[in-house]
Amino acid sequence: MKTIVFSALLFLTLSFSSTAQQWKIAEGHNIAFSNSDVAGVFKELSGSINFDPSNLTSSKFVLKINVASISTGNALQNKHAKGEEWFDSEKHPTIEFISSKIEKTENGYTATGKLDIRGVKKEVKVPITFVKKGNKGTFVAKFSVNRMDYGVGKKGDVNETLKINATIPVVKK
Repeated sequence: MKTIVFSALLFLTLSFSSTAQQWKIAEGHNIAFSNSDVAGVFKELSGSINFDPSNLTSSKFVLKINVASISTGNALQNKHAKGEEWFDSEKHPTIEFISSKIEKTENGYTATGKLDIRGVKKEVKVPITFVKKGNKGTFVAKFSVNRMDYGVGKKGDVNETLKINATIPVVKK
């Protein structure tokens, strides 16, 4: 009986110590995109973030951007971006990133995972930084995406490379 109780306690201890800290996405996030032809933001972000710098193997990002929340500052451009030729928000309402691995780097971390835009999933490496202050923190990611890799728009319409700057404030759950 003692062996069973000890084994159960050991299992629970290891289970709780091997999970990364859960973070809730806070207000004030900013998912911006830009190139020489267009710029804007996605206003709605949801998902889950489990992140612990001392336990990266249990850390994971599951992020979803609501495509219909795109804002370029131009109503006609927003409508066009949501349309079938570009993001096709009716058939593909979200852009998703799900990490499969997070590694420490010289300048922060790299989150490797699948980026799903318009139903096209490609593995990407996203460099991120994390600054923690008490029970709050901020993740910042800066990377580029070739929109043609995901079938967004036509070749030659606008610059194919989009710079993504994401700032995600979080609070411990």
